Amino acid sequence: MNILFVDASARKDSRTKILADYLLSKLKGNIETIKLSSQKLMPLDEQSLAKRNALIGQKRFDDPMFNNAKKFIAADVIVICAPYWDFSFPAMLKTFIEHINVGGLVFKYGQNGEIISLCKAKTLYYVTTMGGYNPTDFGFGYIKALANTLYGISDTRLIKAEGLDIIGNDIDAILKKAKTEINNINF
Repeated sequence: MNILFVDASARKDSRTKILADYLLSKLKGNIETIKLSSQKLMPLDEQSLAKRNALIGQKRFDDPMFNNAKKFIAADVIVICAPYWDFSFPAMLKTFIEHINVGGLVFKYGQNGEIISLCKAKTLYYVTTMGGYNPTDFGFGYIKALANTLYGISDTRLIKAEGLDIIGNDIDAILKKAKTEINNINF
């Protein structure tokens, strides 16, 4: 099994990464990591879009700009590690998504305009941590919508630990509870 780990944590001591690493220790297979803070991806602009569209038009997916998209479609399982920032996730994850959402490589349109996924993955785990409590996790909602619509991944699971920055909360107990939830997953 090929596992793609998309790490959008920015801090060396990231609690989100601690949980993601714990999840990864339970999964069996080859893990390939994409550390987004090391990628130096830039949002698509007029020049990069023109290049990308020209390459897509020529079906030249061997260009390095498509490397992450090729890793994404080849994965059997995807794990995204993304701390909860500003009602969503770090901007580097959104930029990564812009770079991998490549028509003709990751998905295509059928004759009637329906979206056909070209991804292998059947499961996507979204791991996040929050300083407070927020029932409206727009970050996971966005990723789940993409997974279900563009990537054909219907098994999209949220793993989270909340309340980590609230004075008086037991951080270790909160993380332990999230790890117990991971232990209860039927892999």
